[in-house]
Amino acid sequence: MTATARKRWLRAGKWAAWLLAVLIVLPVTAAATALRVGYAGTAAPEATTRGRDALWLGHAWVDGRRDASDVAALRRRIGDTGIRDLYVHAGPLEHDGTLPPARKAYPRARWLIAAVHRELPEVRVHAWLGDRLVYEPGERGGLRLADAGARKAIVASARQVLADGFAGVHLDVEPLHSDNPDYLRLLDRLVPAVHAQGGVFSVAVHQIDPLPRLHTVSNAVTGHRKWISQRFFGQVARRVDQIALMSYDTALPTEGLYGGYVAQQTRLALEATPEGTDLLMGLPFFHTDGMGHHASAETVRAAVRGIRLGLTREDLGRKRFGTALYVDFAATEEDWSAYGRGWGERKGS
Repeated sequence: MTATARKRWLRAGKWAAWLLAVLIVLPVTAAATALRVGYAGTAAPEATTRGRDALWLGHAWVDGRRDASDVAALRRRIGDTGIRDLYVHAGPLEHDGTLPPARKAYPRARWLIAAVHRELPEVRVHAWLGDRLVYEPGERGGLRLADAGARKAIVASARQVLADGFAGVHLDVEPLHSDNPDYLRLLDRLVPAVHAQGGVFSVAVHQIDPLPRLHTVSNAVTGHRKWISQRFFGQVARRVDQIALMSYDTALPTEGLYGGYVAQQTRLALEATPEGTDLLMGLPFFHTDGMGHHASAETVRAAVRGIRLGLTREDLGRKRFGTALYVDFAATEEDWSAYGRGWGERKGS
């Protein structure tokens, strides 16, 4: 290759590198700017709890590690807040969808339900069930929703926990692929079964595509399905009593970006959720650090502000709306204070 040709190749390579950088940097910069703008402004004073918030509780509440003093402490903690529902970990489900008998899976559930009814008579105790989902042929170590037998077993497990005294069933299966027809088939069988026993049915789901079809692009590039489509979110929301959007584990590095993202997620979820379904936005009451979660960025303070901004902009009058706090055993005093000051304290309390 001649010196002139080498110069041309070098020049072309530089232009290609510059173009690639522009194609990557500009969208990222634009997205970051949009999130920062979304975190600006003032939320309406009435963007506060509607008394429909929820709290995820760990398995210690039903396996004997908690006692009456813990329930009394819980009453002092949440009695003056908008928390109405407790999602208590009663699983996990077996990979075939079954659940061990009560004496093995949740031996102290009836004690907990009675204690909560006594100390917090307006609060409902739900059984939180879930498992890891698998999809590929031959893949092991999880629940396969394509298996009709597994779906039938999950319905039977829901009936079991309701018969054992729980007020509702809370299903959290992950990773949930967008537009999964087997998941919708499961809901179509689960919801009437739960309602037939007088129960409430709720689900926890992934975040909504912040850009159209982003879940498809993410899967093609990284093999990771972080988001679901807004359309699929709406299909799920129309089938259930409560839908909790897990608005954390976003990998965003600052509070401003995270809060703007939560404001956007709140708006997207409000658009897709019918008036007759409780929409709950997740609050990160945990502090692990990793690639997907930066505790210094994903704060309760930023999430609450983002939720209030999204609610103010999209549907301030929405009554069936709240927050879901994940999770009790990892929460700090700062988390509880940020929730109470920013959102959860009842007026006049």
